[in-house]
Amino acid sequence: MSSNANNQWIDLLRKVSFGEGCSYLLFAITMPLKYMYDIKEPNKIIGMAHGILFVAYIILVLVVAKKYNWKLSKIAWAFLASIIPFGTFYANKKLF
Repeated sequence: MSSNANNQWIDLLRKVSFGEGCSYLLFAITMPLKYMYDIKEPNKIIGMAHGILFVAYIILVLVVAKKYNWKLSKIAWAFLASIIPFGTFYANKKLF
């Protein structure tokens, strides 16, 4: 497989990690709307998008880790980044 094809996986992981990070941060807006103002729809939409992006991120981390023979510690950091606010942005810059 060409290096360009491998870079496509990294590029896709970067895009998904950015989307996952943004969707996570959007909860800072949608949660108060839901619990303080009883406006539930934005939280449902962001929640669904975040769930899909989170699963895609985890799968892509595993795919890229296998393709690039990542060490277990790097995989663990990538997983940890997905549950910490701003973590995927950091991972995007430093890990990927």
